[in-house]
Amino acid sequence: MPAAKVSKTNAARILEGLGIPYELHTADVDENDLSAVTMAHNLGVDPACVFKTLVARGDKTGVLMACIPAAAELDLKALATASGNKHVEMVPLKDVRPLTGYMRGGCSPLGAKKAYPVFVDENAILLETIFVSAGQRGVQLRLKPDDLLRAVEGQYAPVARI
Repeated sequence: MPAAKVSKTNAARILEGLGIPYELHTADVDENDLSAVTMAHNLGVDPACVFKTLVARGDKTGVLMACIPAAAELDLKALATASGNKHVEMVPLKDVRPLTGYMRGGCSPLGAKKAYPVFVDENAILLETIFVSAGQRGVQLRLKPDDLLRAVEGQYAPVARI
């Protein structure tokens, strides 16, 4: 359900500044299970429309982000191809917060410390709206995939293994 009492996150402020419509949703968080699939269940929505944000590093481009469906796995080879890298690897969890400003379970493609390249899995094109983290655990943004792409200056790519 939309959260009226949740304070706006930086990600939400960015969307407002761009004139992009969105809804803010909240759900309970289990610190022992921060998975996007659990978040989808807690929101009462299909996990296919909840996109988790993963942080990776390419050998040529450096840090980048990938948004993929909750139950999917990141295809590192596909991400490397899409981003112009020969090799991409996941950023160690301990480095995610220093790089993005976000903690595990609350990493948003919007409003990171730097504007990293963002690749949204092409399955998002099939959906009217998707959920992505608003930058806090338990707080999600619901918006049109094309609007997310515009906000992060990202691109669609086949980066998920479903």
